[in-house]
Amino acid sequence: MTADDLAIAGFVPFSSIDWPARLAATVFLQGCPWNCGYCQNPDLIDPLLPGTLAWRTVRETLGRRVGLLDGVVFSGGEPLRQAALVDAVAEVRDMGFLAAVHTAGSYPARLKALLPSLAWVGLDIKAPPRLYGAVTGIEASGARAWESLDLVVDSGIDYEVRVTVDPTVLGLSDVEEIVAELGRRGARMPVLQEVRAMGSRPEYAAKLGTTRLADVVPEDALPGVERRVEHVPIKGAPSVREVLASRDDGDSDDQRMSA
Repeated sequence: MTADDLAIAGFVPFSSIDWPARLAATVFLQGCPWNCGYCQNPDLIDPLLPGTLAWRTVRETLGRRVGLLDGVVFSGGEPLRQAALVDAVAEVRDMGFLAAVHTAGSYPARLKALLPSLAWVGLDIKAPPRLYGAVTGIEASGARAWESLDLVVDSGIDYEVRVTVDPTVLGLSDVEEIVAELGRRGARMPVLQEVRAMGSRPEYAAKLGTTRLADVVPEDALPGVERRVEHVPIKGAPSVREVLASRDDGDSDDQRMSA
């Protein structure tokens, strides 16, 4: 399987927000094995949907950006779902780019094999192990995610742990449990991310209501833990696939829509 087999949902040729302190291009891959209620990219979950552009288009655009970008981030969906990712990472490295992934840790064995080729990992930890199924819809997901965390920490690679706090599942004590477990495993302090209604399914948005991160984790709780809060209340917004497909010519240096 080669990079040409990738199912690509979208491509953003320039981003300053997908890889901390790096300028990168971001490739969004189709398909995810989990079904988180708050998912901002529900259009990217279905693994049977075809891609919206070919890898050769991405390759050609990257070729025009050698020396202008630090690296390429593979996001999703869940990029490690696709075996062709290995070849794509090798290609971008051969072009002179650093490679990074955003992952929920769904495929620890594939992550372990790919880690030596990566310069950075953005890893989502969603809940304490006992509550993972309530967030992802898959009971076995917690064991995989926390195994992936151990692999990343042990690898010595640069990384960021993000905890998107789902108020419909997690309370303050649960978030404190996550932070404590991260510390026990030798991981860095996480970034707490606020769930957003924009982009999520209508039923989840209704359940979420006006609840914010500070309602679950008060400002005076967990001092020193970074928070990432965005309020983007847009109604009638196009789907992620529509937005990304509209930029697939690779000639616009727009900031991406946060996925």
